[in-house]
Amino acid sequence: MIPRLELRNISKHYPGVVANDDVSLSILPGEIHAVLGENGAGKSTLMKIIYGAVQADSGEILCDGSPIHSHNPAVSRALGIEMVYQHFALFESVSVVENIALSVSTPFDLPGLSRKVLDLSQRYGMPVDPARLVHNLSVGERQRVEILRCLLQNPKLLILDEPTSVLTPQAVLRLFETLRQLAVEGCSILYISHKLDEVQTLCDTATVLRNGRVTGTATPKQTTATDLARMMVGSKLPEMHVSPSIPAEKPMLEIRGLSAPATDIYGVDLADISFNVFGGEIVGIAGVSGNGQAELVSLLSGERLHHQSDAIRIGGIASGHLDADRRRRAGFAFVPEERLGRGAVPAHSLIENGLLTGHRLGPVRGGLIDRKRAANFSRAIVEIFKVKTNGVGAKAQSLSGGNLQKFIVGREIALQPKLLLVSQPTWGVDVGAAAFIRQTLVDLSRAGAAVLIVSEELDELFEICDRLLVICNGRLTKSLIRTQTDREEVGLLMTGLDGSVAANGGDSLAFQD
Repeated sequence: MIPRLELRNISKHYPGVVANDDVSLSILPGEIHAVLGENGAGKSTLMKIIYGAVQADSGEILCDGSPIHSHNPAVSRALGIEMVYQHFALFESVSVVENIALSVSTPFDLPGLSRKVLDLSQRYGMPVDPARLVHNLSVGERQRVEILRCLLQNPKLLILDEPTSVLTPQAVLRLFETLRQLAVEGCSILYISHKLDEVQTLCDTATVLRNGRVTGTATPKQTTATDLARMMVGSKLPEMHVSPSIPAEKPMLEIRGLSAPATDIYGVDLADISFNVFGGEIVGIAGVSGNGQAELVSLLSGERLHHQSDAIRIGGIASGHLDADRRRRAGFAFVPEERLGRGAVPAHSLIENGLLTGHRLGPVRGGLIDRKRAANFSRAIVEIFKVKTNGVGAKAQSLSGGNLQKFIVGREIALQPKLLLVSQPTWGVDVGAAAFIRQTLVDLSRAGAAVLIVSEELDELFEICDRLLVICNGRLTKSLIRTQTDREEVGLLMTGLDGSVAANGGDSLAFQD
C-alpha cells in the first residue's frame, strides 16, 4: 500500500538549535499515528513542515507517493492535509464563521457556512457559536473552532496537536469515535498528545522523537505507558509524592456570594459563587471551557474589579476592589492559561519576562533595572525548572509551549506566594515536565501556601488536588473530596447532565480529608 504521507530524512536547523535531525516516518491511509516526545523534542516543527508552514532545510515529503514541491499551507489544503495547531491560528478580531470562511474553498456564504458549523458542532459534541468574536473565546472554545474548521474540509490527512486537553471524558470518547470513523473512511491522522493512555487507546502506531531525532517506534496497544514515557525522556519518570493535606485554621482565599454579569454578550454570568481555599491545600475547579472559568479567573486575579469588596477576601482582607498589583503585594501570584500575551511578552527576552512579576525581589531598585540581578533571577528559574532554552536572552516566543510554561510557573513560585492561582498548569506540557510542575505545586501547598487550580485536565486534578469543585454555566457545585469521587461523576457535573449544579460552594474544614 502506498503511504498517505512519507517523510524522508527531514532536517531543520535554527540558530543554536537542531529542531529536526534526519527524521523519517510514514503513515498509511486510515492509520492513526502518534508522534510522541518531550516539549522541545521537535514535534511541532515537524508538523509545521508537513503542513508547509515551515520549510525543511533538507529531506523530502511525499503525499500518496508523489513528492510535494513548492510546499505551503495552501498546497497542503489542496492535497487534503489539515492541521490543528497547539497555538491556534485564528484572527481574534473577527467571528468564528469568518475565520472558518477564510480557510474553505467553497463560495463565500456566511449564513450557509454558519449552519454547517452548527450542524457539525452538534454532531461531534463541540458546541460553538459561529457568530462569536474569537477574542471573546476561551482557549478550549478556540480549540473546538480549529477542529471543526478542519473537519469541514473532509481531510485526507488530519494533524491534531493536543486535541483533548480541554475536553471532558465524555467528549474525549465522542472525539475518539469521530476519529476512528474518519480513519475507517480512509483519513490518516497524525496525533500528538502527552496523554499516553489516550495514545494507547486510540493509536495504531507511534513514532518517538527525542532531541529532534527519531529514537524508536512502537505499537501503543502492545506497549506500557511506562515504556512509552521512558522512550520519550530517555530515563525513568519522576514519581509523584502527595503527602496528606494539613489545612490552616483560617482560609487564605474566601469567596462569598460572588455574582457578576458577563463583560460581553457571549460570556457567562457568574451566580452566587462561594468557596474557600486554605493554606496547605490544593483546590481544583473543573469544567468544560466556556462555563465561566475566564470570568471567575479575571475577578480573582484582579484583572476585573468587583463592586462588592467583601465578596473576595485574600488573607482576611476585602479584596474585590483591589487591582492586580495590590493583590500581589498581599501575597497573591497568578499563572494565566494563555502563555504568550498574558503570561509572557512573546518578543521580549526571558530576562525581561522575569521582571514582569519578579521586579520586587531585587532586580529593580529606585525605578532602575539591575541587569545583572535580573539575569540571575531568570537564570535561577531556568536552572531550577529545567527550562530548555539557548539562554535567558532568548525571546519567550522561541521556547516550546511546555518550556515557556515551566518558566512562568517558576517565576510565580519564586515570589513565594501565600496564594497561587494557576489556570491550565500543564496544558500541552509533556509527561516529564507535567510531573515536575505538579510536584512543585504540591510542595508549595505543603509548605503552607493555598493553591487554586482551574483546569479541564481531570487526570491532573485527581492526581494532586485535595478537594474539587465543578463550574457549569456560571455556577459551582458543592465541594467534593477528591478521594470520594471519580472522573465519571465529575465529568457529568461538568456537562450539567446530573442536574445537581447549584450555587452551593461554601466550604469549611468539614469538607477536608
